Amino acid sequence: MSLQSKQALLEFVERTVRETPVTDIHTHLFAESFGELLLWGVDELLTYHYLIAEMFRYKPDLTYDTFWSMTKREQADLIWQTLFIEHSPYSEACRGVVTVLNRLGFDLSERDLGKYREYFSRVSAGDYIDRVLDTAKIKTVVMTNDPFDASELPTWEAGHGLDDPRFQAALRIDPLLNAWDATWPRLKEQGFDVSADMSGRTMDEIRRFLQSWISRMNPLYLAVSLPNDFAYPENSARGRIIDECIIPVTREADIPFAMMIGVKRQVNPSLRSAGDSVGKSDIGAVETIVSRYQDNKFLVTMLSRENQHELAVTARKNRNLLVFGCWWFLNNPSLIEEITRMRLELLGGSVIPQHSDCRILDQLIYKWDHSRSIIAKVLCDKYGDLFDSGWRLEEEEIRRDVADLLGGAFWTFIGRQDPAQG
Repeated sequence: MSLQSKQALLEFVERTVRETPVTDIHTHLFAESFGELLLWGVDELLTYHYLIAEMFRYKPDLTYDTFWSMTKREQADLIWQTLFIEHSPYSEACRGVVTVLNRLGFDLSERDLGKYREYFSRVSAGDYIDRVLDTAKIKTVVMTNDPFDASELPTWEAGHGLDDPRFQAALRIDPLLNAWDATWPRLKEQGFDVSADMSGRTMDEIRRFLQSWISRMNPLYLAVSLPNDFAYPENSARGRIIDECIIPVTREADIPFAMMIGVKRQVNPSLRSAGDSVGKSDIGAVETIVSRYQDNKFLVTMLSRENQHELAVTARKNRNLLVFGCWWFLNNPSLIEEITRMRLELLGGSVIPQHSDCRILDQLIYKWDHSRSIIAKVLCDKYGDLFDSGWRLEEEEIRRDVADLLGGAFWTFIGRQDPAQG
């Protein structure tokens, strides 16, 4: 059906973005089979590291040791009192909690954390997963799966890592690339014949390690988070492993290499997981690797706002590069809108505008509620421009475009069928 009035067009765009199911291509969530690694509930939501860092700004007399000695419930009580009662919760992280509680049907006028907790004490993890995915309209969640994490291994060894087809794997190998000196003994413990100086069979064994985990996980991609000073090419253990192991193995498996670039680790160690920061990176590293290996596929997101335009231009020149998401410190409405608008203007629909990066299941609700509204706003402007220029659109064309932006372009890029599509 053709949309013949601008008002009808914009209303249809907004409704389509709101109702189209999403593939969330990068999260830190886990399926129920991973047990306690799946984080959910209001106390987990309140003790997310964004809120911890924000709370400390209002508590100059609170020592870090005092906070970390508290139970999770006590920490959540303090954060609730500080950020939601003593101050208005309009930061994006705080607003996110409000959105979740509202969408779950809680009475926010009561501001009663105890009552909110009562619900979570009664609901099962499986039922809550169903509710969250249904509320957020998420059809597929891509996990982050670390073969060096001992807490994950029992689930994979028991063959239950992919029991729920809504949760797909991504193979994460940060220790291998960023901390070889500390990682090679762990490979040795797993039965791989490697050495600190990377001599002998080391490269063959790293490839065998990666191949074995790809076979076990069937990951959609292989991923690493890289520091802001990441360089390529690089005369280092990381440079060798990328060239001699990552590139040939991912090409053989026909999966992308996902690089998330721009992290400054532990600028304030006292904050623990909240202590990481951001730095501008050299886009030349991305340009070099994607142009050198044109038969490989690359997924890239960068953490610094200053890198976004260069990254989009690099993607224009390299069809084997798919840009995705507004990551971490960029996950704020003003920046999401700016970056999404720029990307669509440079790349059209050959981009994934957002991923959630969720660590808490509940965050799927607010991150996608908020992101959908921004994506719809930008699309309305773009379709409105076309309408003003005389171009008329069919409803099915808009459904197609929105489905691509909310995950379809990802499945096409990696050459797989979405398991949620049957």
